[in-house]
Amino acid sequence: MTITLNHTIVPALDHRRAARFFASVMGLAELPPAGRSGHFAPVRINEQLTLDFMTVADPVGMHLAFDVDAATFDAILVRLRAAGVPYGSRPTEPGNGRTDHPLCARGLFFTDDAGNLYEVMSPA
Repeated sequence: MTITLNHTIVPALDHRRAARFFASVMGLAELPPAGRSGHFAPVRINEQLTLDFMTVADPVGMHLAFDVDAATFDAILVRLRAAGVPYGSRPTEPGNGRTDHPLCARGLFFTDDAGNLYEVMSPA
């Protein structure tokens, strides 16, 4: 059997707000609350993977990186700009407004209010 990642927990200050923010930027589906008491706010990444946002008292930000095609990258960039979300080309400068990523043709980083660092990379 091939090993695939099914889900990962993403720490959040407010799980529903964090899931909504991430889903809106990435153009993904926010799913109904999950878990026994609805304490997970899942976002479907693809057929195998969800990010399950969970409210925690003192979240420690994670780094999550995504490969996307050029059209998806363009759409994410448009949504970031329209929402006024800072983005940048380096993890140490996620607000420099650039997309000249050091590892691919175009890429960017953005953060959420829990300190999660999202990286989006495109080959073109």
